[in-house]
Amino acid sequence: METNLFQHSPSGKLIHAMGGYRAFVPNPLPPKLKWDSSLVSLISRADLAVGTLSGLGENLPNPHLLIYPFIRREAILSSRIEGTQSSLSDLLLFEATKLEKHRDVKEVQNYVRAMEYGIKRLEELPLGLRLIRELHGILMEEVRGEHATPGEFRQSQNWIGSPGCTLDEATFVPPPVPEMQVSLGQLEKFLYSHTDIPPLAELALVHYQFETIHPFLDGNGRIGRLLITLLLCQQGVLTKPLLYLSAFFEHHRQEYYELLLGVSQRGAWRQWIEFFLQAVVEQSNDAVQRARRLSSLHLIYHLLGPKRHLPPTAEQLIELIFARPILNAKIVQTSLGVTFPAAQKAINILEEQGILAEITGARRNKAYAAREILKILEGDIPLQQE
Repeated sequence: METNLFQHSPSGKLIHAMGGYRAFVPNPLPPKLKWDSSLVSLISRADLAVGTLSGLGENLPNPHLLIYPFIRREAILSSRIEGTQSSLSDLLLFEATKLEKHRDVKEVQNYVRAMEYGIKRLEELPLGLRLIRELHGILMEEVRGEHATPGEFRQSQNWIGSPGCTLDEATFVPPPVPEMQVSLGQLEKFLYSHTDIPPLAELALVHYQFETIHPFLDGNGRIGRLLITLLLCQQGVLTKPLLYLSAFFEHHRQEYYELLLGVSQRGAWRQWIEFFLQAVVEQSNDAVQRARRLSSLHLIYHLLGPKRHLPPTAEQLIELIFARPILNAKIVQTSLGVTFPAAQKAINILEEQGILAEITGARRNKAYAAREILKILEGDIPLQQE
């Protein structure tokens, strides 16, 4: 680590660790921030964008039809930052058939499980160190890095740098274990406290602090990004988990890392907070656009029922495919509570209507995709100001 770059940082201090190396320990939150008109204006834009998304989530007939695919899209993009190669279609196909096209699918599925668990757990437990450990245990179960004490904070030093680099070659060395434990306690205290800092800016502070403490041997980036959505829900900024920032971070990956490092090296809080708020604005607008396109398609498909005299089971299946854009007859049977032949008949009807398409080419254990829905979820959405 180039210690001279951190020597005079207002965000923390360099310490000599027992192993003879130097590590960075962040100061407790919150830092001293200057709220000028430009930053306040950006916070207002971010609040408006999130408010629009939250309102849309409240007004949709069934927002859970968006929650299922949106969580999975976030899992793909957050994991992609860490080097996985799975697509949304890969994940949905695996969930439908348990056939893995890529070994990375299990890692992505664990992210989904952790997110869904966290959202449910918030009903009975505030977001703190206990819940963070529980989420990590799920994230790292039976995947690469599972040797890295899933569900437990590290008991040895880690570091950040290019693949294969040594501690001496690292770009950044987080706090040693004793200082890490103190920093985690301070972070939890901040999570439980009430401040006058705008909630979205507070999220930016928490994300930086968690990534800088780097409390796990593996999975820190994914847990840190997962916490953003959980905090949005816990604070009531969002009523439904519809906002995810990993797409923005993945698209601006190098800047994302450099700005986090800039806070540690130079106390560049403003640049990091602006970047984070811009991510909130763009991803809120993106989610709104996808939700509206899905709602329009949902209406078009449902109008086909009376127009083409579709049976009730086929109309129920139209509702299901928005939550499960890739499925098979067994999923339809279980979800709709019908017989297997009735489930397959409904699938065949939607296939004839061009709504579903078989994608495995197999004679057995076939899976079907709603391609227009997947296109909306996976494709690029031109940004529009809300």
